Amino acid sequence: MAASRRRKRIHLLDELRGLAVFCMVFYHAFYSMSIAFDMEAGTKLLNFFMPAQPYFAALFIVISGISSRLSHDNTKRGVRLFLVALGLTVLTVVILPQIGFDRAQIYFGILHLLSVSMLVFSLMRKALDKVNPILGVCVCALLYALTYNVSNGILGFPGKFGIELPAALYQTNYFMPFGFYSASFYSADYFPLLPHLFMFLTGTFFGVYAKAGAFPKFSYKQRSKFLSFLGRNALIIYIAHQPVIFDIFYVVELIMKAI
Repeated sequence: MAASRRRKRIHLLDELRGLAVFCMVFYHAFYSMSIAFDMEAGTKLLNFFMPAQPYFAALFIVISGISSRLSHDNTKRGVRLFLVALGLTVLTVVILPQIGFDRAQIYFGILHLLSVSMLVFSLMRKALDKVNPILGVCVCALLYALTYNVSNGILGFPGKFGIELPAALYQTNYFMPFGFYSASFYSADYFPLLPHLFMFLTGTFFGVYAKAGAFPKFSYKQRSKFLSFLGRNALIIYIAHQPVIFDIFYVVELIMKAI
């Protein structure tokens, strides 16, 4: 039975990834409306939708971690995705400001996080393979909690169980991939390695069961072709949707100015 399952596609992962991408598209649309185009409706929608953003982003990260267990070459995947992420940085930091968009820059967004996490996992895989998956999930969850407030200058938990980190770490932006940045730093999409790397690694430990074909039976049944399609094409959609969104609202803005 396990061997049979192992050959089946886990449609639930596609559908959940598709749901996360679907939510991200709308979130970025509202963000662009509010920040880049200063539309009041966009600000209201962004404020309404913002509390949900960490949850669907977390879903996307964890599923990417699970998928890394199913990949034959995470090094190649990580390098390719990192090049895509760098292209996104060039687009948002260099090109978009030339046409008047100054608040769209992305220095270390979710694609940067996922690509580096894939490479870290690839380097550590042999060691991680020796760790009991349940223990791995627990340790990663603890490390995630301990590093959650790194961007606020604290290792651990605020109060008696927190350690203040050296102020020097927050005087420069060179360490921003790790969650250390100065007051001048801004990134429209920002997912530092601390704490999010541990969320990704949590997914890789769940991925042990995915690779073994040991997910619940309902995970292998397709329920939504639409969400499955989005999930299978998540990277293409993620790359393409932001330029499309900008183009749409840019045209809308021109029309509104002309009226």
